[in-house]
Amino acid sequence: MPVEEVNPPDAYKILSEDMTARLVDVRSAAEWGFVGGPDLSALRRDVIRIEWQSWPGMSPNPAFVGALMDEMGSDPPILLFLCRSGGRSKAAARAVTRAYAARDVAVRCINVAEGFEGDLDSDGHRGVLGGWKARGLAWRQT
Repeated sequence: MPVEEVNPPDAYKILSEDMTARLVDVRSAAEWGFVGGPDLSALRRDVIRIEWQSWPGMSPNPAFVGALMDEMGSDPPILLFLCRSGGRSKAAARAVTRAYAARDVAVRCINVAEGFEGDLDSDGHRGVLGGWKARGLAWRQT
């Protein structure tokens, strides 16, 4: 199933204009703790954090779809999915789209294509080429 994709500034715009839209950060707990994450406090919103895969082995989380659907209910809002660089979040968005479609519920799942840290630069570093952080959007580390 196709999933829409937007860049981080467009994702933030959707979140700021539609108060029902939700940001789902599918990175691992290690990433949330060591790298940081989006800060939506200016919008008076929280980020939903559910691991798509768990570190260190990056084993799939079989409870991901069910946990998110339980939280969203039968009439889900717009869901924006975010990971490090856009790959895991796209897979998660597809899985959620399929699960709701199996229940005959249409849901708008959008992948934040550049993710939180973006692609690797020529020196092998993230956080410079695209991504939530490099685009200057609010974020914080713990």
